[in-house]
Amino acid sequence: MEHNKDRQQKLIENIDYYFNEKGLMVFTKEYHLKRGYCCQSGCFHCPYNFQKSIIKEEINN
Repeated sequence: MEHNKDRQQKLIENIDYYFNEKGLMVFTKEYHLKRGYCCQSGCFHCPYNFQKSIIKEEINN
């Protein structure tokens, strides 16, 4: 599976991710671009312009 190579790379704090004020890990735009695809989770720094609310609207219509 091609996505497994992502998990083998070491993540670098403050480049690939940071911890927000609630202590949650937040992936950066740089990480998402390195990963190379959108997970469609509505990530805060998504460079692929995915908007989870649009998917919810399509499901409800």
